[in-house]
Amino acid sequence: MQEILPNASQVHQKYMSLALLEAEKALRNREVPIGAVVIHQGAVVGRGHNMVETLNDPTAHAEMIAITAACETLQTKYLHNCTLYVTLEPCPMCAGALVWSKIPTVVFGAIDEKSGGCGSLFNICENNNLNHQIEIIQGVLELDCSEMIKQWFKSKRL
Repeated sequence: MQEILPNASQVHQKYMSLALLEAEKALRNREVPIGAVVIHQGAVVGRGHNMVETLNDPTAHAEMIAITAACETLQTKYLHNCTLYVTLEPCPMCAGALVWSKIPTVVFGAIDEKSGGCGSLFNICENNNLNHQIEIIQGVLELDCSEMIKQWFKSKRL
């Protein structure tokens, strides 16, 4: 009997749901609710959520924390054969770190029109002038991802 494999959309939704759980952790800590997970061979090898306020560190973005955790887990500086799932399009700083990590694929939920580094404002990940390009998949669970962020910012304006 042949095993029925889930289609790519189902796989992406499964892992984006894990990134959303990370975003909820950020929300509980009064951080901008962005979460990320790094997947390697079907397993989570790195997780992160925004910790900018908690750590008083402007570089403590979900992606940066997830990259560091994945590199530590895999004992490598390169994330070959991995995929990053993140609830919001990575900023230029995070996009640059992803290029340096040589991760092949980034999947994100919501577009960041004000500081996106993966296609909306800048396209660092697919820039042919750099030594590595990343496949970008956008819009996975986009409504869930964007709604969480919109509600957070709305609550801050009240």
